[in-house]
Amino acid sequence: MTHIDMAPRLQLSGITKRFPGVVANDQVSFSVAPGEIHALLGENGAGKSTLVKISYGVQKADEGTIVFDGTPVAITSPREARALGIGMVFQHFSLFEAMTVLENIALGMDNPPPRRELEAAIRDVLASYDLTLDPHRVVHTLSVGERQRIEIVRALLQRPKLLIMDEPTSVLTPQEVEQLFETLRRLAREGCSVLYISHKLHEIKELCETATILRGGKVVATCDPREESTRSMAELMIGGDLKDLSGRQASVDGEVRFAVSDLSAPGEPPFGTSLKDISFTVRSGELLGIAGVAGNGQNELLQVLSGERMAGVSGKIMIDGGTISNRSVGGRRALGLATVPEERNGHAAVPGLSLAENAVLSARRRMGLAAGGIIKAGAARAYAASVIDAFSVKATGPGALAGSLSGGNLQKFVMGREIMQDPAVLVVSQPTWGVDAGAASFIRQAMIDLAAQGAAIVVVSQDLDELLELCDRIAVINEGRLSEPMDVQGISIERVGLLMGGIHGAHGNDHAGAERAA
Repeated sequence: MTHIDMAPRLQLSGITKRFPGVVANDQVSFSVAPGEIHALLGENGAGKSTLVKISYGVQKADEGTIVFDGTPVAITSPREARALGIGMVFQHFSLFEAMTVLENIALGMDNPPPRRELEAAIRDVLASYDLTLDPHRVVHTLSVGERQRIEIVRALLQRPKLLIMDEPTSVLTPQEVEQLFETLRRLAREGCSVLYISHKLHEIKELCETATILRGGKVVATCDPREESTRSMAELMIGGDLKDLSGRQASVDGEVRFAVSDLSAPGEPPFGTSLKDISFTVRSGELLGIAGVAGNGQNELLQVLSGERMAGVSGKIMIDGGTISNRSVGGRRALGLATVPEERNGHAAVPGLSLAENAVLSARRRMGLAAGGIIKAGAARAYAASVIDAFSVKATGPGALAGSLSGGNLQKFVMGREIMQDPAVLVVSQPTWGVDAGAASFIRQAMIDLAAQGAAIVVVSQDLDELLELCDRIAVINEGRLSEPMDVQGISIERVGLLMGGIHGAHGNDHAGAERAA
């Protein structure tokens, strides 16, 4: 009997959810069969998260019905969802870093058994699905992939009939992704349904049997991902043609514009990552990618390069042959450095300030938006308006509060604010994190265009596919150390994955060992 012939495990009919000023879900109907791995696709704001929260009891629909295993149900809380047999692994893990794996799993269960029984049950699940995890390890010593396994084991202990996975591979190495896929395929063979949300369309093609595509809160298509291309699915998501990136140079032979040598810095306690002897160069017109699993020193590196962190820092940072190591954030910007941190709300931009005021924060010197300590309001509004226009930012104008923009539009504004200052060097972290396909393509093209004008660009990203598409060379950061950069042409994904795994969360290995393994 095929999935199509079987009664649905989960059936949503006419699900509608309204928030002030927006209809998040508009008469959404689709079903997931027993043992089916079903993808839910859509751009940011398409309604995926709301729909999943309704299915898991975090939110209540205004209209519509939910049928689970043939019975109409009202799911008013996650506890009720779990009682029905619905498990969920969220994109952002809810774990206490100072506690053990066993303690975290117990805290996340509705009625945990005695400690000894729980440990036996955990070890049974680990053995059944060929997962490696020590119940007595403290969470802060684990890799991100191992932390995700805690959430998966916690869900599997409930013996779910439906497992919802929200962006599960966004912070995993390629090897960890393959292990996760094998676990999900095994669950499906045993009859568990999987509702899988991801923006990585090649993964959808590899893993899923059906895809429901949302746009503007409505179901616009259902397809078999195995018979579609990643491009065709992306175009269904955005409702239009996806533009190809153009102008990327196959090789770069310009002068060195950005040079970092022997850069070290202490990590912030209790769990910060220390930077250890980081060295790299970026030439004019080159994009250098820095790959790595979250928490391996990426944020610390950006803070040190930008000048936000200077205490305890050693080593040298140079732009066009001149040392900037001892200069402030403003001093480095005046000499041509532009940076975009990972956190757009509160770090790259202040939500409670207007776009014009946010433009002043980083562009006042290079774009002449202030003089003698006095802000030139007209110039600030004009510059913000030019960014809005050039980067197709959906906003009511320069006076719009940054916090009123969607994540994708705020990211376009922040990237535009930096790129339009014509920097010599751009260092950007997670440039398209949480950004839909159309906005991501626009941002990537803007970086390629800036490099074509002679800038040196460093892209820090957890999205390996993004780096492979954009960059000329890729280095890997792990536990605060940076590997030798590798040319993208002919690069070994397995080697990159092993370097990303490195010594993170392991005992007794050294960095050289990770290098040899790769």
